[in-house]
Amino acid sequence: MLCKRTYKNQITLPKKVMEQFKDYEYFDVKISKGKIILEPVKMTPKNEILLEKVRDKIGALGIVPQDIEDAIAWARKR
Repeated sequence: MLCKRTYKNQITLPKKVMEQFKDYEYFDVKISKGKIILEPVKMTPKNEILLEKVRDKIGALGIVPQDIEDAIAWARKR
């Protein structure tokens, strides 16, 4: 498949190619050995990444929702 560079240095990728990447809006661009390489990238807001790490840590420690409620009740007693 061919792509043409416009006068604004933009390239439109063929629809058949992009149909395989429907869930992606961003691509990392690299140059390697005279070739342009596009790698799809999923963008996640920074706070979502941090929240996911906290959830993973809580799960790894075996903490359940009741443990959190008990801790809150204990802290409020003081």
